Amino acid sequence: MISLDDAVTAKYKYQGEHFEILVDPKKAQEFKGGNDVDNFLATNFIFKDADKGDKASPESLKKAFGTDNVNEISKIILKKGEIHLTTDQRRAMMENKRAQIISYISRHAINPQTGHPHPPQRIETALEEARVQIDMYKRTEDQIKQIIHVLAPIIPIKIENRRIGVKVPAEHAPKTMGFAKNLGTIIKEEWGRDGSWMFVIEIPAGLQDDLFSKLNSATKGNVETKIMDK
Repeated sequence: MISLDDAVTAKYKYQGEHFEILVDPKKAQEFKGGNDVDNFLATNFIFKDADKGDKASPESLKKAFGTDNVNEISKIILKKGEIHLTTDQRRAMMENKRAQIISYISRHAINPQTGHPHPPQRIETALEEARVQIDMYKRTEDQIKQIIHVLAPIIPIKIENRRIGVKVPAEHAPKTMGFAKNLGTIIKEEWGRDGSWMFVIEIPAGLQDDLFSKLNSATKGNVETKIMDK
């Protein structure tokens, strides 16, 4: 549980009644963005006025929310209410969300003219040029489609997955498994009579170069690959 010194206030008004909770700003942001987050409360109370420490009565809670269960009520307050952040907190959270979006695009999108991902710095510059509006409470995945649409006139870009066939000699298979299954999804796999591991992996197109680099490093170049589709 976050300390009270680091907590912020989430406020909700219902039929003239004020309800407030003290929350972890980062976890509250994740919750408002649609993620399933627990333990975002700094204290297990619902307040009328958190600054004064005035708690809401069970009667007022049941009238407004139909329950006096703190966890259920706090989720409603976060979903429907507002989180009051300091300027520094808001700036830090926005910068974090922006970094998440840049990372996501660099991993999942490519330049269709070259087939390679854009460098993160180029993506960041394009975001600035296009004056992209980022919602720090909305899940990254839920706003990527619109962001890509806005970036398209600035840089050639599209989201794409790749399926790549790979054949790895037996002695390198265990090490290859360790990172391949973390990079993407193994669509199918089989073992050769010589113990070689053959598989088809689906990965975000932006990770293609990373996959090839890791495969070459793990096998000392003794690997066969084939791009199944583009």
